[in-house]
Amino acid sequence: MENTSNKTDYQKTLNLPQTDFAMKAGLTQKEPQMLARWQKDEVYQRIRQKAKGATPFILHDGPPYANGHIHIGHALNKILKDMIVKYKTMKGFDALYIPGWDCHGLPIEHQLLKDMKATKSDFDTVVFRKKAHDYAMKYVAIQREEFKRLGIFGQWDDPYLTLNPHYEYWILKSLAQLKKKDYVYRSLKPVNWCFSCETALAEAEVEHENKESPTVFVKFQVNNPQDLNLPANKKVYLLVWTTTPWTLLANVAVAANENLEYAAVEQAGEILILEKSRATVILSEAKQLASIKGKDLTKLNYVHPFGKREKCPVVTADYVTNEDGTGLVHTAPGHGQDDYQTGLRYNLPVLMPVNSRGVFTEEGAPFNGQFVFKANDQIIANLQERGLLLKTEKINHSYPHCWRCKNPIIFRATEQWFLSIDHQNLRSQLREVIEDQVEWIPAAGRERILGMVNTRPDWCLSRQRLWGVPIPALTCQGCKGEQKLFVEVIEHVADLVKKHGSDIWFEKDVKELLPAGFKCPDCGGHDFQKTQDILDVWFDSGVSHQAVFHEMIKSPLPADLYLEGSDQHRGWFQSSLIPSVAIDKQAPYKQVLTHGFVVDGAGRKMSKSLGNVVKPQEIIDTSGADILRLWVASSSYNEDVRVSKEIIDRLVDAYRKIRNTLRYLLGNLHGFDPDKHILPYDQLLELDRWALNRLALTVDALDRGYEQYDFVQVFKTVYSFCNEDLSSIYLDILKDRLYTCPAYSKERLSAQTVLYYILDSLTRILAPVMSFTAEETLEFSPKRASESVISVHCLSWPVIDKAWISPDVEEKFKALLDMRGLVLKALDETRKSGKIGSGLQAKVVITIPDPASLQYFKSFKDVASIYIVSQVEFKEGPQGIDIYPADGIKCARCWNWRTDVGQSSAHPTLCARCTDIVEQRS
Repeated sequence: MENTSNKTDYQKTLNLPQTDFAMKAGLTQKEPQMLARWQKDEVYQRIRQKAKGATPFILHDGPPYANGHIHIGHALNKILKDMIVKYKTMKGFDALYIPGWDCHGLPIEHQLLKDMKATKSDFDTVVFRKKAHDYAMKYVAIQREEFKRLGIFGQWDDPYLTLNPHYEYWILKSLAQLKKKDYVYRSLKPVNWCFSCETALAEAEVEHENKESPTVFVKFQVNNPQDLNLPANKKVYLLVWTTTPWTLLANVAVAANENLEYAAVEQAGEILILEKSRATVILSEAKQLASIKGKDLTKLNYVHPFGKREKCPVVTADYVTNEDGTGLVHTAPGHGQDDYQTGLRYNLPVLMPVNSRGVFTEEGAPFNGQFVFKANDQIIANLQERGLLLKTEKINHSYPHCWRCKNPIIFRATEQWFLSIDHQNLRSQLREVIEDQVEWIPAAGRERILGMVNTRPDWCLSRQRLWGVPIPALTCQGCKGEQKLFVEVIEHVADLVKKHGSDIWFEKDVKELLPAGFKCPDCGGHDFQKTQDILDVWFDSGVSHQAVFHEMIKSPLPADLYLEGSDQHRGWFQSSLIPSVAIDKQAPYKQVLTHGFVVDGAGRKMSKSLGNVVKPQEIIDTSGADILRLWVASSSYNEDVRVSKEIIDRLVDAYRKIRNTLRYLLGNLHGFDPDKHILPYDQLLELDRWALNRLALTVDALDRGYEQYDFVQVFKTVYSFCNEDLSSIYLDILKDRLYTCPAYSKERLSAQTVLYYILDSLTRILAPVMSFTAEETLEFSPKRASESVISVHCLSWPVIDKAWISPDVEEKFKALLDMRGLVLKALDETRKSGKIGSGLQAKVVITIPDPASLQYFKSFKDVASIYIVSQVEFKEGPQGIDIYPADGIKCARCWNWRTDVGQSSAHPTLCARCTDIVEQRS
């Protein structure tokens, strides 16, 4: 029975946990205070000072556009980078992180014009550029504070900005080096063209979305059917299929595949030529007259469908297939890359009847003055009226759109500056570097970028916009107005830009921008005009390795790591790789890590129309930045990353469990002085050695997880260690020893020694992920007198004593702890039946059939404390666990049921052990 006769308050004799580390995190209030303290204490400067002379590890930052507030994708990217940099710093590397911003180009220009409700023609170039500069700098300042609020450490006071004159100098210097090596040339060729933004676009600036387009089957009348022995008394047509009727105005040829078989079929008194297998699909009732080899079709010529040319050739091309269409491809070299290449092979003219706004010029008569997409209906009607349309229908298909204005684009031949991907065997060099010099994480990234490099066209470097670094090309009047790019001029302008900024090109007269006495090396003339094109913004960021490594950190390439979204295989990873290999003959990076996009909880792309946009600021304001950081660490970034209120709520719960573990450790280390109270390993109790072994294994697993950038494994390992090894087993077992043993007894100090090591290790391990909570934990942690650490982020990675790693200790406790799980299950079932309340009211009798196993279990001295019951007995017999009410009376102090309670008249409600402890305190 339970003894309640003595009312003495023995709780005061217990060592109950004490700490000011709050149970409630209050991150939204505490984090800004920590940021202010880090700033005041110059924590980042101290980190940099400590790292001097160490082996460098450089994660080179891909610059976001300075054109708005940060979004959840920015948070994912920057937190991933920060976790890596903080981990590498703790491991003893000089992990300098210089954040950057992309400050030029269409993203800034488009957003500024949108905010101002204006177009680029509304402004003088210089006036607009100054507004764009101020706009970009405004958002650099805004984003910098938003990134710092996430707990990101870096060289925030001296970032790299692509609008900085020193950076612009390196952009032009890189262009000069590429021109010097003859990589840069000017040509009339088709490029991605946004008629809304009126500029060329890079491949990485194009997004594919669904679009409805008209398809037409058009008849091109053959001039010379007799050359293929076809009837001369009937009209013979090549049947062509296209999804862009408006491009027919620029048609100069029809392409066939020389290896396909074609048929001449008769329908309604006309003869149509098309690929044989397609004929049965498109013209099911037609009569086949002849079979023609694809290569023989080149004997034919035809009349342009709008009478623009009398004799147009039939050519062959490998890209023509019989998968859809008619096996005959309308060819307009001014409107497509494949067509352009075919045009080069056959010396076909490049026609461009469309202006920069997507409107037909006089060359596009009779549709001049009409917007190309709107002209489709009239073109189709015109073909129908003249009997040249077999049929038309609408299709939904993937079509390229501008990444900024979101409008569909066109392919349009214009005079542009290009970087040749095949000059000096550059494409092969890129492939070799991708395969041999770079580790791609995940490994699939290697094949992804290889495929893109294999098929990519030459890089269109020029843009017809206002805000960017000018291409210092000159129109030479002595060379009939030809645009030319001279290395000497680029280098001279680069020096001017370094001193005055790139606006100087637009502010000064051309004579003030040229080297003294400069003359055209081709004609000897000196009558020049400035050109107005700017460089592709991807070139700006693509040569960041030149500007940052050569000028800012004065370190040789390559960087250790580039880390961006998976879309950058066709973006920054390529735009960085191409100039680096062309200039330096090496990759700019050793490793490339990519992450997926952020989507909502249902896996949908975020959009305002769906109302599913999750802003990082909202998570920070409601839960704190550490929750956002924990979300990043817990997410498998190799695929699209989901976020929702429910996901964040689950992480808040996981955070709470980790925080409660830290609080328990801190509370039970109250009064513990590591300089006085740490026990050597050989004096620790065996269970405490087991816990140290578990800690050592955990730290090793976490080290591997961080090293492999496997943050999901880091999160799972930490969570499992806190929730299972600690809360469910070790800390649960320790309560009796920590609370009831004398404060400075060997038993309690043994436990506290291990708790101190666990807390110290956890604090360091968590710092890269839960940067604010780790800082708060350190503030309340016991410290050695010799330690003067101003921040957790100045600490090193935990060092594990090799003596702690003990497979023997692990093995010794394995069966005992496995049995503990079975006992706890049996206790729970007995509790539910109402036979006992708490586990301490129980006596557990365990029968073991094997004598050796029985001897093993009996070898442990205090199994009851490990199973958290009052008594445990082992006996031989069939395997089983029986639960009985505990013998004796409940001790008023330790709450264990003992048969020796009441032996002391002075303390009639205490067991003998507690009586001794209380009397020692008196």
